[in-house]
Amino acid sequence: MVIWLIGLSGAGKTTLARGLYERLKPTVPNLVRLDGDEFREIFRNDVDHTVEGRRRNAERISLFCRVLDQQGIHVIAAVLSIFPEWQQWNRDNFRDYFEIFLDVPLETLKARDDKGLYRDAEAGRARNVVGVDIDFLRPARPDLVISADHHKQGADACVERILAQLPRLDRHH
Repeated sequence: MVIWLIGLSGAGKTTLARGLYERLKPTVPNLVRLDGDEFREIFRNDVDHTVEGRRRNAERISLFCRVLDQQGIHVIAAVLSIFPEWQQWNRDNFRDYFEIFLDVPLETLKARDDKGLYRDAEAGRARNVVGVDIDFLRPARPDLVISADHHKQGADACVERILAQLPRLDRHH
């Protein structure tokens, strides 16, 4: 199964992916965690953050997840995922796909903006920021939505919510 966490920058994708991984890994040894930013580093950041660079990175992540999926390796992927066609590709090409949308309003993300990403984008110091100068389309049909209200309960509560909704994973090596 590929568990695909989607959300804007700062929505908690990496935090929830790590929490989910920590909870599942002891009983699901054939599990890996991928993060969109870390994945970029694998390729030495050879693509930029333009729509086209983001598309290329999205393709790489999905294709890599398919290779793992075909080998019976479960994946937790934390990605911005702004391309509906690749979300559909995932549904069509993975044995099992579970899409989780972290639905945190942009205004909330701008208010907490730990990295200053949104502040820099609005001041013109950063470009190609999804939600500011690149559109973010809400996923068409996520399997689970984690709302801002869920986030207020904390990361552990969100992980519990995901685990409660997640289909059973094959735990074979």
